[in-house]
Amino acid sequence: MKLNERSLAFYATCDSPADNAGFLYKRGERHTAYHRRWFVLKGNMLFYFEERESREPVGVIVLEGCTVELCDSAEEFTFAIRFGGAKSRTYVLAAESQAAMESWVKSLSRASFDYLRLVVRELEKQLEEMRGGPAGGRGGCRQPPGSWKPKPSGPERSPERLPALPAALPKENGCAVWNNVPGVDRSPDTSGCGRHDGEGNPRPPPLPPRRRASSSEAGSAGAAAAESPSIFFRLHERYGQEVARLRQDWLDRRRGPQ
Repeated sequence: MKLNERSLAFYATCDSPADNAGFLYKRGERHTAYHRRWFVLKGNMLFYFEERESREPVGVIVLEGCTVELCDSAEEFTFAIRFGGAKSRTYVLAAESQAAMESWVKSLSRASFDYLRLVVRELEKQLEEMRGGPAGGRGGCRQPPGSWKPKPSGPERSPERLPALPAALPKENGCAVWNNVPGVDRSPDTSGCGRHDGEGNPRPPPLPPRRRASSSEAGSAGAAAAESPSIFFRLHERYGQEVARLRQDWLDRRRGPQ
């Protein structure tokens, strides 16, 4: 695998947060002496420097296809990074304390993409089981599609109460008259064309004469009535697709990156 040295040096010394950092003792490949180096773990790359203030790393270890395990050595708190293959190198490192060794072994074991892939699969499995609800043997709750409703941002307002109407409205000539409802103030008639009977009660306005629709108007009304279902169907389908797309976007944002 080819790596760009400048890109690696910039990534090792940039301000991006490190998963772990500290001094470790690294055993040489040819000489068995241990050298104190400053190690920085970022993602699946383990950089090591001669000093903490060094601008460029001495080397890098790509943590893919390897295992991290404790090993027996004359030095205390020793562990090794082993790669598969006959000619692969084994990196032997030693920490300064038991707590530091455990921290490095844990962080190095979780740095590879293979481990992250297993974690993602396990989380996806748990998510599917939770979505199954009680039928799947778990206590997860699943909302039926379309049951989610956005909550209002402001304080909830109680619906305004309308004045109660009487059980039976007063009628004049067989027609209900709204202005005669008890408890409702009637606005004074300023049109000058109001009619009253002998007792002072308002008379209903005369009914307008019935008008017969012509054949052309009847045809246009029938065509409009025939066309309205198709228009409603198209509108319903269009807005239904929009609602489905918005709901899918909301579900994707709720799941988060995978």
